[in-house]
Formats: sequence, structure tokens, C-alpha cells
Amino acid sequence: MKKLIIDGKSLDIDSLYEVAIAQKGKLEVSISDSSKKEILRSRKYVDDIVQKAKPVYGINTGFGALSNKFIQQEDLATLQYNLIRSHCTGVGQPFPKITTRAIMLLRANCLASGFSGVSIECIELLLDFLNHHITPVVPEKGSVGASGDLAPLSHIALCLIGEGEVEYNGKTVPASFAIEDIGKEPVQLKAKDGLALINGTAVMAALGSLALHEAKRLIKIADIATAMTLEAVRGTKRAYDPDISSLKPQPGQLDVADNLTLLLTEESEIAKSHIDCGKVQDPYSLRCVPQVHGAIRQTIKHAEEVLKVEINSVTDNPLIFVDKDKVVSGGNFHGEAVAFCMDYLTMGLSEIANISERRVEKMMNPTFSDLPAFLIKESGLNSGLMIAHVTMAALASENKYLSHPAVVDSIPTSTDKEDHVSMGVTSGRKLHEVIRNVKACLAIEFLCNTQGIYLLRPLKSTSTLEKVYNLIRNHVPAIDKDRVFKTDIENIIKLISNFEILNVVEADIGELK
Repeated sequence: MKKLIIDGKSLDIDSLYEVAIAQKGKLEVSISDSSKKEILRSRKYVDDIVQKAKPVYGINTGFGALSNKFIQQEDLATLQYNLIRSHCTGVGQPFPKITTRAIMLLRANCLASGFSGVSIECIELLLDFLNHHITPVVPEKGSVGASGDLAPLSHIALCLIGEGEVEYNGKTVPASFAIEDIGKEPVQLKAKDGLALINGTAVMAALGSLALHEAKRLIKIADIATAMTLEAVRGTKRAYDPDISSLKPQPGQLDVADNLTLLLTEESEIAKSHIDCGKVQDPYSLRCVPQVHGAIRQTIKHAEEVLKVEINSVTDNPLIFVDKDKVVSGGNFHGEAVAFCMDYLTMGLSEIANISERRVEKMMNPTFSDLPAFLIKESGLNSGLMIAHVTMAALASENKYLSHPAVVDSIPTSTDKEDHVSMGVTSGRKLHEVIRNVKACLAIEFLCNTQGIYLLRPLKSTSTLEKVYNLIRNHVPAIDKDRVFKTDIENIIKLISNFEILNVVEADIGELK
């Protein structure tokens, strides 16, 4: 069994993704010994504050606008239970299991830093949930992205105290049942525990990190789709000449030019068949791919810079600094940086679909492509891929309104004490919807360009692109007459989502940039 040890400062996004998708019994997460010491030290510091009965926010006071209310020692446990129960106000569909697992890992990693004063039993049971695949049912709506992702994290904390519902062994069951079944007991909340469990950016950071992991691969798949479409319409690769990009050396642009040069080699029979056709320029959706896909890579790079920091940050409030003998209230729970980067990434990924749709239009149009209208030989009797393109247009258009940034909105709550918020979870939810749309758009492009290459037979493309063609053909037959294309699109989406298309290319020519 693979093991991951968390310490609050060394988690990476690939490991987060690995835990999120791990199968039961394949991976175990635990806390480092050094982290355990720091967790116990900060817990003792909180216990000492309780004994002194001096008002300290989050430990023996009310919360938010009720922070001026001092709570007596005998009521401190009740205070924490009340906090968790009252904050379970999420609505909407539950997050997917992969998302909730990522959220739990990020919350545990934050608490493992030892600045939260939380009882170690809370973190250990959270990791037991991960290791035994007990997944709380967490509604996806209810966070405004500041004061922490309070509502969704409360639904996780509720399960740790033996209330709420979880997904366990393929069924939705009471959390108390699942805890008992693995031989554990619900946590007994002490002062500060409830607040530590729910006050942070784990939900939005999880959404951003999972999206980033996919985005880094989707943009490479978009380069592959471009290369196959260029072949299908017998376009020119002159615009991908590295000498052109060297005069505008944006890092992303240079990477795309290198990828396309690597994919579109001289061995292509299709390219040789029109080498003397005199075509000098293609439309922008083909000619300017290094500039567009390169710029999209910049949004991915920015998101990676932000999220690498966020997933190893302490986002609790208040924070316990044992060595400096102080407890300080601040605003690390505010998700502005994460919300910005997710909105920016959303705009970038939306452009994948936008330019991909234009390339598909070129394949549909016999005036440009010299292929049969809508990529079907007997057009008229058959409609071919006409409406597949319409679906793609609908998705690309939907992405445009989803790209309106959520972070520019803010709505004050808690009697105006929490008067500026990030809307980070909204940014993340929109981002994942755009990713789903982008996958479908790329699937339609692959459906079209493999059909275009089929119509050019017996000519073949490069050996690498032929491997992609054959992979898709194993799941999607060539089109000679109309059929239900929904199944074909879904099959290609699977090849995109599990990165098979990318893997077959990188196994052949090495890792793309």
C-alpha cells in the first residue's frame, strides 16, 4: 500500500489528486511525527487559555458578530457542537466523491501545521475517513469564500461527531454507523475544535487543485486535437515555425510551437500530398494556435503558483503561536487569491472550446476543407456531424457566460462584520462546469478530425497521430451513414478524461510541454 505523510507544508497537487481518486486499500494518509508534536503543543496552549478564563476569540467567545459574548468554561464543548450544527446550511447536489476527498485532505494538511490548537483526535478521524473511504455528503452550495468555507466544511465536521450522512461501501449511511464499523468513535469536541475544522479555504483550494491537475493535461490534448484537425483540412504548419515564436517569446507560445512541430512531422502522407498546393495562410483558429493555446498556458501557470502556496497554508482563525505566546485573529480564511486564479483559469480554459469550435467549423465547410459537407459522403440523405457542431457551439457559448468572474461580486453578511467576501467556491464550481464543457468540445473535434482523416484515406498522417486515430477508432467507428453520435462523443470524452489520448502520444514521442 502506498503511503502519504502530511506535515502541513509539503503537499503537492499531484499527490492531492492521487489521494482524491485512490481506490480503497491502495493508499494510506498519516500525520508526520514532527507535526504531531506541534499539534499537541498548540492544543495544550488552548487548554491553558481555557483554564485562565481570559476571553480569546474562537476559544471562549461567540463567533463572527457574536465575538463579544464570553462563554463560560462549562459551556465550551456545547459551543463547538452548536457551531457545527448551526453552520450545516449547505444546499444543492453533493460534491462528487473525488472533490470531498480532496477537501478532507486539505483540511487535515492545514491542521497538521500545528497553528490551530485543534485536538489531534479530530485530524486522526478525518484521515480515518479518507483511509477507509468514508465520504461525507457535502452540499456544494453555501460558501461565500470568506470566514472559511464554513457551510460545506461544517457538513464534514458534522460527520466527525457522528451526525450527518456519509457514502460508505457504495451506500449512503449515517456517519455514526460508518465510524462504528471501522472500530472508531466520534470525536468529542473541545474548545476551538469546531472552529478549527470549518474555518479555512479547503473547499475552494480543492476545487482549484483538481481543476488545475486536469487543465495541465487538457491543454496538451488541445494541441493534439489541433494537429489532427490541421491534417484533416490539409492546412499548413508554416505558422508553427519556431523562428516565428522566437520573435515573440511568450513561454506558453514557445511550448505550443514546439509541441505542434513535434506532432506534425514530414512523414505525413497527407502533408506530402499538398506540399505544392500554394496555400500560404490558414484562418486564425489554425494559424494562431501557438499564440492562443500559449496564452491559456499562462493562466494555468498562474493558477499553479497560487495553489501550490494555498494547499500548504494555514487558513484557520485565530492562529496559535506557541513560541511567541500569542493568539492572533486575522484573515487567512479569505479566498481572494484562489478565487482570482480560478476565475482567470476559467477564462483560459473557455478559450480552448472557443477556438476549437472554430476549427470544427472549418471541417464542416466544404468550401474551405474540400471535404464532403458535414464530413459525410452522402450529405443530404445524411446530416453527418452538422448537429455535433451545433452542440459544440452551444457549449462554447455557455462557457462565455460562465467566464464572468465570481470574485468581482461580494455580498456582506453577519451584520456587516463579514463585509467583503471572495465567492471562491462559486468560482470553483463554474470552473469545473467549464472543464466538463471543454472535454465535450474537444471530443467533438476529435470525432470530426478523425472522420476527416478517414475521408482522406488511403493517405495517412504521422505515426504519432495515427496512434491517436487508431485509439479513437477502437471506440468510435468511422462514419459512413447517420447514427446516434451521442455515444461516440461520450466514448471520446472518456479517452480525454482518463488521459488515454495524451498517454498514447507521450508514450510515443515523450512528454509534451
